[in-house]
This record gives sequence, C-alpha cells and structure tokens, in this order.
Amino acid sequence: MKSLVPLVIGGLLATAVTPTAAADGSPGSGVAITVARFATPDAATKAYTYDTALIAPGAAVMVVATPLRYSTKALLSVYGLVPNRTYGAHAHQHPCGAAPADAGAHHQHVVDPRQPSVDPAYANPDNEIWLDFTTDDRGRAVVGTVVPWQFADRRAGSVVVHAQRTATEPGKAGTAGPRVGCATVRF
Repeated sequence: MKSLVPLVIGGLLATAVTPTAAADGSPGSGVAITVARFATPDAATKAYTYDTALIAPGAAVMVVATPLRYSTKALLSVYGLVPNRTYGAHAHQHPCGAAPADAGAHHQHVVDPRQPSVDPAYANPDNEIWLDFTTDDRGRAVVGTVVPWQFADRRAGSVVVHAQRTATEPGKAGTAGPRVGCATVRF
C-alpha cells in the first residue's frame, strides 16, 4: 500500500508517493528521488543546463519515480525556469553528462528496432515516460505520469528537458527539439 503525501524539497512542492509496504512484494522495489539545482556542465553533478537562456543555473528540479503494482509513476517538479513556457521532458537511457547527447535516447519499455525512434507505435507516452510541462508566471511546474509497466533489467538514467513540446505525428513522434537540461535519476 502506498500513500500520497505533500513533499517539499529544495523549495519545490509536489505530491509524492510514500511506500508503506512493497506494492508487489518484490525485493528492491522503492522510490527514486533526485533533487538538484541546474548548473553548467563544468560545475554540474546531478542537473545540467545546456541552454542558460531556457534553464538558468540555480533553477531547481525534483524527479520522483515510484514503482506501483504493475506500473510506474513519475513526477517532475521544476522551479526557476522561463515563465509561461512549454518544455518537453522524457526519461532517457543514461545519466546526464557534459554533452547533451550523453543521456542517450529515450528509454523505451519496448525498444523500437529502428533508431532513432520516431514511430508512434514505440515513441508514445505509454511506452516511454513523457513529462512535458508548461511553467506558470513564476517559472514553476509540476507534472506527473503513470506508465503501464515497471523497469526490469534495463533502467532509465535521467530525465532530459527539451526546448519544445513532444511531437506525436509519424516520422516525428517523440521529438521535442534541442536538449536544454538534464537531471540524473537512478530509476
């Protein structure tokens, strides 16, 4: 059984899921939490800004990932980004690094045999973790999603923030423009 509780970390307010018992009884089930401030690649440890006009150094990020019985819940909270702006965001394969490409491609539950994946049969919010958001007039946003699967042998390593909303049409599905920020998360 899991319960929802208000969570404030680093000035970010969100609702998090707190485990009161393992939902599926499997060993190693638990909540992954990353709380960090964005920094330029030369100074970053957990959260990287690759475009300081869209994510200023010092902006805050929190990611919470929770395994449920047969699904996974992911929550993204940001503070200090450009006000009233829409960003794309997705779970990616690898941890963040100095270069935007270091995080790899989107983590897909069922991997598209053709890469880069732009087929909506694979690049979609049920097969990937999509966390697109629009900031409020103070540059804050909280968004969450639940996907109908859990991580197994392959796990995502980060959440990448993109410059644009995620496209869904064939040939462009999953694309969201340049990578402007990244938060390492141990899904």
